[in-house]
Amino acid sequence: MTKFQSTHPAERRLRIATSLVLLLLSVSAQAQSCQQDNPLRATGTLNLRIDNDMFGGIGQDQGYSNGFLVSWVSPNLVDYRDDPCLPRLVRGLNRFLTVLQPEGFDEQNMTIGFGQMMYTPSDKTRSDLIKDDRPFAGAMMLSLGYNARRGDTLRTSQIRIGVVGPSSLARQTQNWWHDTIGVDKFNGWRHQLRDEPVLQLLHERRTRVFRQENVSGWSWDLTRHWGGSFGNFATYANVGGELRYGLRLPDDLGTAPLRPAGENTSPVRTTAAGNWNGHLFVALDARWVLHDITLDGNTFKSSHSVDKRSLVADVGYGVAMTHGNWRIAIARYHRTREFRGQDEIPVYGTITVGRKF
Repeated sequence: MTKFQSTHPAERRLRIATSLVLLLLSVSAQAQSCQQDNPLRATGTLNLRIDNDMFGGIGQDQGYSNGFLVSWVSPNLVDYRDDPCLPRLVRGLNRFLTVLQPEGFDEQNMTIGFGQMMYTPSDKTRSDLIKDDRPFAGAMMLSLGYNARRGDTLRTSQIRIGVVGPSSLARQTQNWWHDTIGVDKFNGWRHQLRDEPVLQLLHERRTRVFRQENVSGWSWDLTRHWGGSFGNFATYANVGGELRYGLRLPDDLGTAPLRPAGENTSPVRTTAAGNWNGHLFVALDARWVLHDITLDGNTFKSSHSVDKRSLVADVGYGVAMTHGNWRIAIARYHRTREFRGQDEIPVYGTITVGRKF
């Protein structure tokens, strides 16, 4: 066997993942140096979001167990294909994705993200196939998002491509994390879903239906949304809303970290004045799920699956704070049971740190 052939596939996948993260960093650096000749543009932002059911409380190491997302948010763009604030590679790709790019709006921007997600059953000690609990599953995905805003309305579309299965490196990531924090590893990862390329198209519409602010800067707003997803990763329709209250609310359309265009990634018309800004938020999202690969199993291969529930919902709440160029958002989510026979209601949390450049 040659030296090249003896290289572990996991090592090659890790190098690919590292290269994608470095690409996001270089994209952010390019945006920082591009000419800011449009007064409506915000600055670009680099975000790191970490999801973990550990934040949901003791004994919550199950379901959506862990995930991360590194994302770059562009300044407001002149267009998606010629704006110099976008890397040449991204501008080239955008010429083939015009169907996702809305036109005729006042502001528009773009997000590029790279992330990993992992899902586990509740019993980490068992090494046999747990037929009455959800499959072990991991996903690694690259996303391109397009946001367009007119007044109090926002359209956002995303395309996500990636892989589900051992090539997602979910098992290795979780084992490393459990070694780091000193807890037992899951023993059943050999039963995880098999490798499968995945594609997901998402679209969501948001409308801010109310906003009120007093002279001291305290304000609240209410935004509703509806949309859907299509692809072999997940297919569903969804509807919901978000309520926020705080000091100098940002002029965007939502904060909830797990929503497309959440975390201030949508175009911002103005930046709230003041060195410290902060607000509370609560969000509701209900979904009619036709397909979820993490529950239904592999699309084209035989794998473990469970009897999923078609109607599910999330309630999330949290706090977001901004100081200078830095921003942090902490949220907690409660999800209804996703499949028949599920013992506990999933609870998990997210922490997002972002910096403007």
